[in-house]
Amino acid sequence: MNYQPSALGVIIFFVFIISVLLISRYFSKRTSSSAGFYTAGGHIHWSVNGIAFAGDYLSAASFLGICGMIAVYGFDGFLYSIGYLAGWMVALFVIAEPLKRMGKYTFADALDSKFKSKGIRITAGISTLIVSLFYLIPQMVGAGSLVTPLLGWPHWVGVILVGIVVIIIVATAGMASTTYVQFLKGSLLIIFSIVLVIMVLGKGLKTTSYETLAVESYDGSDIQLVAEGKSISNEWKAGDKIFFEVEINGKPTIWSFNKEKMILEETLFITNLADGSILYNGAPKEDERFRQVGDLSEIGGEKNVETGSLGMFKFIGKIKNATVIRWNKVVMMDGENKLTIFYQNPTPGKEVLVTGQKFPVKTGRDKMNFISLMLALFFGTAALPHILIRYYTVSSPAAARKSTIVAIMSIGLFYILTLFMGLGSMTSGVLDLTNSNMAAPLLARSFSVAIFAIISAVAFATVLGTVSGLIVASSGAVVHDLVGKISKKGLSDKKQVSIGKLAAVIVGGIAIVLGIVFKGMNVSFLVGWAFAVAASANLPAIVMVLFWKGTTAKGVVSSIIVGLVSAMTIILLSQTTYDSVYHLVGVKAPMPIDNPAIITVPLSFITLVVVSLITKKKEISK
Repeated sequence: MNYQPSALGVIIFFVFIISVLLISRYFSKRTSSSAGFYTAGGHIHWSVNGIAFAGDYLSAASFLGICGMIAVYGFDGFLYSIGYLAGWMVALFVIAEPLKRMGKYTFADALDSKFKSKGIRITAGISTLIVSLFYLIPQMVGAGSLVTPLLGWPHWVGVILVGIVVIIIVATAGMASTTYVQFLKGSLLIIFSIVLVIMVLGKGLKTTSYETLAVESYDGSDIQLVAEGKSISNEWKAGDKIFFEVEINGKPTIWSFNKEKMILEETLFITNLADGSILYNGAPKEDERFRQVGDLSEIGGEKNVETGSLGMFKFIGKIKNATVIRWNKVVMMDGENKLTIFYQNPTPGKEVLVTGQKFPVKTGRDKMNFISLMLALFFGTAALPHILIRYYTVSSPAAARKSTIVAIMSIGLFYILTLFMGLGSMTSGVLDLTNSNMAAPLLARSFSVAIFAIISAVAFATVLGTVSGLIVASSGAVVHDLVGKISKKGLSDKKQVSIGKLAAVIVGGIAIVLGIVFKGMNVSFLVGWAFAVAASANLPAIVMVLFWKGTTAKGVVSSIIVGLVSAMTIILLSQTTYDSVYHLVGVKAPMPIDNPAIITVPLSFITLVVVSLITKKKEISK
């Protein structure tokens, strides 16, 4: 999609970046001890920590990914919001206060408080690093997505930019600056999301006048696939017409490719040669070649409808009685070259507002995948290392509980807003089919450049805050749980801070590379993987240490290893990874499901119980 940066957007963006760096500089002068670097000395007020919790948790996945999911799939995307919020119930009623009482710097402190085991420290530290890296990937992908429309820079530039800024934040001031960056961006994200939703409701809904173009009506006709990127095959002569047979909605459909009309880029879009109009290619509206992507063809059986301002419930009611023009895609491979065909899919609004577009659950495999995702979202929250360490930044268990309550209220409000932002994007003709992560920022741009610049800058600050928290958690695990326990000599306070800063630089560098590699994937989907790994590797150990006296150190270590390895194995061998990461489209993956939690969470619990019972008996026999 062709994005034109604006001067105002650039100015607002860099004002945010400079503000964040000034906050970091201010707190860097007040951070000298390891306690100050990793937990802000435990002096953060519970109300500030609660908003910072929200700022930390409302990541690129929440703002960019969920809005994009809803814009493409409807209510199925909102299920991510429900799952993320439900996970906080586990954090509030199970984890918050006990974890604060048992820990100091990292969640490994809580696991190891009863055992003093080097094995627990090392495995928990490795788990923290891996979960943090999985969570870092979507944040970096989101950062790259934002700079393209805002500044006109390539995706990889945005990834590198956020990596450098975050490394500066963490390496200079640690958790103190990270907390206040998260507090600032959490507050601004909620405020401007409210503003955007008010604009969406004030504008109301409007149908488009052009006729819906169904792909089945073009079987065998002269449809041109306009390629923007590489030649699909160097063997074709100019003017040759190549036909592809693909199955769409269970029907074989013939598509033709005309090399003579080819434009160079990567993704393929559909062009109707009859009138030369481009259904979608990212061209600006001023070119008069642009057709809206994502809109309504009729409301209540009537065309040419403009509702005007609507309330929240009427807005949803009108969509329910409308026909929404959604877009699906088909991916084909020709050797190493990939063909992506986008086609229109008119969908009744009542079907958009219930499950079934992304999670059809028609087969046992579909149901298993869906239940597995929900388990990961529900149990993963309370096991995310960068969330858990926030409990150590307040002064008492009671403050930890109050922080969690403030976080739930803030996060719950925001997730309600995501539904309206996503549906607003779906029905306003603003979608970028190649990047669903841009749904909310492009919705803002449809109102004004100013609100677009602010929303994008806030979203970028969202990435900064979350990535900062993840890197603090990672560096803490490296110093406190790995180097500190492997080293035969104790580390001085100053040495711990120095190694932590070095670890922040290294983890930040790895995150930059991963953010570039995973370009284009929906960030909320990627976060689902991070939640699955966290739920599998960390949650069983935390729960059993807190509530089962029979837990042993070897049981905890075994549980973390089994949960970690099994979750990562299923993810790396899943069909989505084969298609989107390895680019092995058409190759059947060994694993039948994409989300591992339904298998790996119970497996981790069982491992802990069995190993604990065995090792407990050995201890008694001695």
